[in-house]
Amino acid sequence: MAAVKKEKKSKVIDALNKARSMELHAIHQYMNQHYSLDDKDYGTLASNMKLIAVDEMRHAENFAERVKTLGGEPTVQRDGVVKTGQDVLAIYEADASQEGATIETYSQFVKLCHDQGDNISARLFESIIDEEQAHMCYYENIAGHIKTLGATYLANIAGTPSDTGSTKGFVTNN
Repeated sequence: MAAVKKEKKSKVIDALNKARSMELHAIHQYMNQHYSLDDKDYGTLASNMKLIAVDEMRHAENFAERVKTLGGEPTVQRDGVVKTGQDVLAIYEADASQEGATIETYSQFVKLCHDQGDNISARLFESIIDEEQAHMCYYENIAGHIKTLGATYLANIAGTPSDTGSTKGFVTNN
């Protein structure tokens, strides 16, 4: 019986660590994009990108804390390679796609956690899915504005301040 319980816990820890590695990648990707957008003088876009990265930092920490609670070791590995030099539209299309893939993966992890009898980890994934959904919607909206309005939209953002003030995050700052 103890071996079965240990195996179930191990599967959940693996899922939590996979999610943590995805979050660590997102942090690096979004901070790189934050710097790029700031360099292009798109302050509002840069500040929101930074706030979303802060949300991802909180997610990574939440997954690490849950891994530790279950007796595991939180991973420090990133899942993926940071893409640099993207144009503004490519940033938002890629990020919307990344958030969509994350939501899909985390939804599978919710089921895995329930199957292993770990409702606490399942609820953690569900709450983070809600925030990832907000990120995805934001990225899709910005990509849509850029596609529809192009240079006019970006010209209206150029020169806006990039100061994020509080770093509570994109979702928690609202």
